[in-house]
Amino acid sequence: MNYKSIPMILIYIIVAGLIILYLMGNKSVHQELTIEAKPEEVWEVLTDFESMATWNKVLIPEKGVLDAGEKIDYLFFQDQDTQSRISANVKRIIPNELIHQTGGIPGILTFNHKYMLKPEGDEVRLIIHEEYRGVGVPFWNPSAVEAAYGRLAQSLRQRVLTLNEKK
Repeated sequence: MNYKSIPMILIYIIVAGLIILYLMGNKSVHQELTIEAKPEEVWEVLTDFESMATWNKVLIPEKGVLDAGEKIDYLFFQDQDTQSRISANVKRIIPNELIHQTGGIPGILTFNHKYMLKPEGDEVRLIIHEEYRGVGVPFWNPSAVEAAYGRLAQSLRQRVLTLNEKK
């Protein structure tokens, strides 16, 4: 074997390893619950950035506009001891139905986040779904994020019900 070919072989091995990690790097979290309200009532609370910090202790918008093509900076409280700042690009908004945002570090760990509202008679099903891709995903456990989104969904439900009681 030629010593000059060893660096090329190492490069091929590293590239192959990164490709394998990227292809393996696919996880998701999912939370859903039913809220005894109209989609419009849930949407109003979910998109009211001014009062969101009063009821939402998980994902608090700090700066930005909820509109397709815009960027929003959030303060994310995964749990009591873990907080971080996250930027999301708003991909699509369908009033009373969908908020679709993406972000992360391309190739390393990206997220594809959706809030979905599905009418079910006199209630609405709130779905929070987030998918992750990248070479860092196989080394990361998103269960704490899933639990945080469960707390967010419960808080949103409680806020909507409280506001409806006051009407």
